[in-house]
Amino acid sequence: MSQTNYSVETKCIQEGYKPSNGEARVLPIYQSTTFKYDSSAQMGRLFDLEEDGYFYTRLQNPTNDAVAAKICSLEGGVGAMLTSSGQAANFYAVFNICEAGSHIVCSSALYGGTFNLFGTTLKKLGIEATFVDPDAPLEELQKAVQENTRCVFAETIANPALTILDIEKFAKLAHDNGVPLIVDNTFATPINCRPFEWGADIVTHSTTKYMDGHATSVGGCIVDSGNFDWKAYPDKFKGLTEPDESYHGIIYTEKFGKLGYITKLTSQLMRDLGAIPSPHNSFLLNLGLETLHLRVPRHCENALTVAKYLENNPKVAWVNYAGLEGNKYYHLAQKYMPNGTCGVISFGLKGDRATAERFMDRLKLAAIVTHVADARTCVLHPASHTHRQMTEEQLIEAGVQPDLIRLSVGIENVNDIIADLEQAMEE
Repeated sequence: MSQTNYSVETKCIQEGYKPSNGEARVLPIYQSTTFKYDSSAQMGRLFDLEEDGYFYTRLQNPTNDAVAAKICSLEGGVGAMLTSSGQAANFYAVFNICEAGSHIVCSSALYGGTFNLFGTTLKKLGIEATFVDPDAPLEELQKAVQENTRCVFAETIANPALTILDIEKFAKLAHDNGVPLIVDNTFATPINCRPFEWGADIVTHSTTKYMDGHATSVGGCIVDSGNFDWKAYPDKFKGLTEPDESYHGIIYTEKFGKLGYITKLTSQLMRDLGAIPSPHNSFLLNLGLETLHLRVPRHCENALTVAKYLENNPKVAWVNYAGLEGNKYYHLAQKYMPNGTCGVISFGLKGDRATAERFMDRLKLAAIVTHVADARTCVLHPASHTHRQMTEEQLIEAGVQPDLIRLSVGIENVNDIIADLEQAMEE
């Protein structure tokens, strides 16, 4: 996927789709399952991966590929693939290099769905996960690595614990053991954090969040940096370094070089599992990406103002936002995300769980929704909602306190947001 030297702001608008003379200025929606060719021989070459082209949308689609190329450029990768959800992106990213008998090391500060995916569902497929405290020293993290470990996984900003990942530390853990670091960069977005520049090898996104930005389309994306040398560890990554008998004996690293990982994702996993986004959803995602560079700074500005308000409110027991100078992750945030982290704040009210529920029920501007990171302010109680399948011990391990309220600060006028919080706290 070709890239330019444009700034990230320009890439948000210009990358991915380049219309030729007389073509549509705006990215078209190729709402077609299939594509027509004049010769059987050419279709055969497409199936042999000898030519680039489109033949079935489950594998590739021009609308989807254009949006993937834009996200790839924003992250500074060599290749990317869209998926139907962020959950699918995380599953594909790991499963592309793992199989029954493999092991992965994961930060315990993960989105609840991802925690369950790795801890329960992958286990049913024979892939074991060891969860580690992301704040632990490197020596402690090393104890989790096993001979069959195939990757290290973490979130740049954990949802909803808001833990800031020490990317360099986790990259060293991964690379010292000959495996890639995969990071979910959903909350920070490439506007605020570029994980490849700090040693990450593969980045995933739930594009449903800030990238879409308007709560219209569920989606995900996987971006490969092209930096990890799979051929240096042929016994660990046989799916990339040995013939794929399900695809004409292709050796992905030999035939496609730095694009081997993404090509395998597309031609093998997407072929077999099929978690693709609709072209229409990708079209809507692209519209969101065009304003990502404008919205993210506003989210961060509003969130910092709201966090300071909550920090000084006597009815609030605690506030967690890395933009606050007293926050334990402030210095890591300044290192990896100097322009801001995200628009999500977590906090707890003085009282019990009923206090939190009463507060949320009284909100008028902020909506109680199972969502986060769009233009509208919204709120959630993870222990009762997104993380309710986890035990008390797992909640604490994931950094989710039982009284935690997740507030996703939107891009409305910040004074209106604060006024809504104020009235909801009144006795």
